[in-house]
Amino acid sequence: MSLDNNKTIRKIQSFVKRSGRLTEGQKYGLNDLWPKYGLDPIADQIIDFQTVFAKRQDVILEIGFGNGDSLLQMAINEPEHNFLGIEVYEAGVGRLINEAHKHNLTNLKVIKEDAVEILKNNIADDSLSGFQLYFADPWHKKKHHKRRIVQAEFMDIISSKLINGGFVHMATDWENYAEHMMEVLEVHPHFKNTLSAHTYSLRPERRPITKFERRGERLGHGVWDLIFDCEK
Repeated sequence: MSLDNNKTIRKIQSFVKRSGRLTEGQKYGLNDLWPKYGLDPIADQIIDFQTVFAKRQDVILEIGFGNGDSLLQMAINEPEHNFLGIEVYEAGVGRLINEAHKHNLTNLKVIKEDAVEILKNNIADDSLSGFQLYFADPWHKKKHHKRRIVQAEFMDIISSKLINGGFVHMATDWENYAEHMMEVLEVHPHFKNTLSAHTYSLRPERRPITKFERRGERLGHGVWDLIFDCEK
């Protein structure tokens, strides 16, 4: 944070802190299984992916994975990729770790911190092959739009962390947020729509449909997928 004319300048933040009662399984994931699946980055120290993952293969980052169902299924379906998930919602973190343990996954790691700070301080440039953001808080009121994580400054950070040829995949069930994402991505110099200008993608088979998404479909909600390539 910095001050200018006695006003606080809002910094980009990837989350709104949520808390709640944890199940025994979630507690087990957060506590007993944390050494196996959790990462505790040291300030200003780059994470060595070749050390933390069992296999030396590309890394896909997802932030705000919620209860972790989608990320878990991807890690199961795509053993040829390593997945790093960042989330502060403790129940979701605990649940994902517990489920990953049940499937004996070795290609999934979790960080329970603010994703923006981790990206800035602990992720090396040109180290990620993909970035995923699914159903982020849309901050649907116009006065709150500035709180949306998808902003030009945030995409500058993402582009620096992705390899040339890496991908960005976002999905939302709020049409206005989808339009906002499209606008931010299309004017950014390092991202190109995999289809054509202002065209949304069909949900790729690799992105699982979550319970949250199915519930929305029953209520008549649409879902918009955006897939862009990183070109430097």
